[in-house]
Amino acid sequence: MNPNNTSPPGKKKIVNAMRELLEKRNFETITISEIAAKAGVTEGLLYKYFKDKRELLHHVLKEHYDYFLLQIDRDLKGITGALNKIRKIIWSSIDRYANHRVFARIIMLEVRGSETYFKSEAYQRVRQFNRLLLDIIEEGVKAGEITAAIPPHYIRHAIFGAIEHACLNQAIFNEKVSTDETAENITYLIFNGIKP
Repeated sequence: MNPNNTSPPGKKKIVNAMRELLEKRNFETITISEIAAKAGVTEGLLYKYFKDKRELLHHVLKEHYDYFLLQIDRDLKGITGALNKIRKIIWSSIDRYANHRVFARIIMLEVRGSETYFKSEAYQRVRQFNRLLLDIIEEGVKAGEITAAIPPHYIRHAIFGAIEHACLNQAIFNEKVSTDETAENITYLIFNGIKP
C-alpha cells in the first residue's frame, strides 16, 4: 500500500502490525508491547523508528494519504471541468473510507483530538488534499461552473462534511457504505441543493 516502498523491513512490519490492530481495536487500547509482538520485533526497534505510538499512528495515516493522493492524481487525469473533477473526488473519497476502515477510523476518530496531529506529516497531506479541492472549486468559479455567491472554502467544507458524516458509521460500527449511491446523493446535494 505504501507508494514509497523503501522503508526498512522492521519498520514495515511495525506499520503493518499497527494497521492490523487498528482494524479491530481503538487506538487508546493498543499498547506498544502488543504492536511489537504483532510485528515480531523488539520494543526497542519500534522506538528506533517512532518516538511513541501516536507518532506511529500519524505515520500510518500519512502512508494512507500518500497512496490516496497518488490515486487522486491518477483519477483526475483526462477529466475536464471543475464539476466533473469534484464528482470524481467525492466518489474516490467515499470509496477510500468505504474500503479502508483503518483510514476511516484514524482520520475520523483517532487523531483530531491531539495537538501533535496538526504538526504531523499526515496533517500536511490532509492540507494538500484540501488545497487540491479548493483549487478545483476556484477553477469552477472562474469558469462559471460554480456560483461565486458562496466562498469556495464553504463549498469545500460542505463536501468534506457530507462525505465524512455519510461514512462515520462505517468507521465506528463497520457498517457497509455504498460508494456509488452515497457519492451520487452527495454530488446531487452539492450541485443542486435541496429545493425540489
